[in-house]
Amino acid sequence: MITRLRVWWQRRTIQFRTSVVAAAVALIGLGVVAHAGAGIVSWLLIDSVDADLKRIASGTANQVAAGAPVAGRPDVRVLEERTGAPVDGLPSANLSEWQIVELSAGTGVLDFEAPAELHRWRGVPVTDPAGRHLLVAAESRLVGFADTAGRTGKLLSFGSVLAAALVGFATWIVVHRSLRPVDRIRSAAAELPEGERLPVPEAADEIRALAEELNTMLARRDADTERLRRFTGDAAHELRNPVASIRAQAEVAVMHPDPEIAHETLQDIALEAQRLSTLVESLLALARAEREAEPTQRVDLVAAVRRVAERLGEEVLVDVPDRPVLVLAAPAEVSSVLENIIGNALRYSRTLVRASVQAEPGMGVRLVVDDDGPGIPAEHRPRVFDRFYRVEEDRARTSGGAGLGLALAAEAVTRRGGTAHATESPEGGARIEVRWPAAP
Repeated sequence: MITRLRVWWQRRTIQFRTSVVAAAVALIGLGVVAHAGAGIVSWLLIDSVDADLKRIASGTANQVAAGAPVAGRPDVRVLEERTGAPVDGLPSANLSEWQIVELSAGTGVLDFEAPAELHRWRGVPVTDPAGRHLLVAAESRLVGFADTAGRTGKLLSFGSVLAAALVGFATWIVVHRSLRPVDRIRSAAAELPEGERLPVPEAADEIRALAEELNTMLARRDADTERLRRFTGDAAHELRNPVASIRAQAEVAVMHPDPEIAHETLQDIALEAQRLSTLVESLLALARAEREAEPTQRVDLVAAVRRVAERLGEEVLVDVPDRPVLVLAAPAEVSSVLENIIGNALRYSRTLVRASVQAEPGMGVRLVVDDDGPGIPAEHRPRVFDRFYRVEEDRARTSGGAGLGLALAAEAVTRRGGTAHATESPEGGARIEVRWPAAP
């Protein structure tokens, strides 16, 4: 039952739940106030009666203390303080022992008579000239007290229910008006074309912050969509060439069964297949690079350069400090960046590739890779880090490059807050310079 009620409650709208909670809290709070109010009204009435009774009893007590004759009155009784026996010549006051004790202590007591009649007593102890300890007790009928208290409680309870209903209704209206911007945002989102943004409310409230965050998310979505569209188009274009080449060469081999021609054709097909395999691996690496980055760590760039240079070949000269130089990145990213940049330099160099590391205070850590190859013309340098971009198509085809190595490196470095750019090397070839944030 409780689970069903919880499920039912969770399926209600925010407007409904907020209004019900506000009404319930108001009902509880006003109910407590109503109960307390009824009690306060009763106390004020009795306190007013007590004040009159005390004044009357005190006047009679002063007369008794002065030795005046005790004249019995139905509303003012003179009793023995210990037993409650009357000394004023009137019948018994029908007060119990505990009531006598309370009256002697100066506390008022209530006396109930059938069917619903209330009497209020208030006493003043006094000693007469004969040394007797007496009690002057004044009485008053509380006419209509129970009825007044009951009606007051009912009126306050009814007012509490009415006020709680008004609070719930007002909350319903306020929440409905407050959620209008959300409805507008929802309607706009249902018909929002690509590139457009949600309307932002004028009020600087939580809904405005939500709309701004959603617009930021939409901007990221559009950027991801455009990047995916560009990536898909570039990948399709790049994959089409080797696949078409393999198909054409296979058709030539089928049409010319000459063993020599078939052997040469198979060699060309093997080269194209190798190029296709390299391209696919580069695409997979690029897709992995676009996922969420690994946690930032302190990576020793000097050790990483030495490991990559040793793995890639002896023709890589390493110029690094003797001490560790730490950067903020991920070990796998640093290795990927070094392998792509140094591998690209080895692919186009003639005899020399030099990798150097410099720690520049206030400017991060600088990695420079120089080669003595043909270099990169100035007009191509701003675009060499774009995906699938090649300075010369024929040269890239013969070298086996897919146009993704430098793009992968630049994206990994930029994601960590670094930079990458290409210039001319003092050796006459190309220089790729990368800057990482230095680790503290």
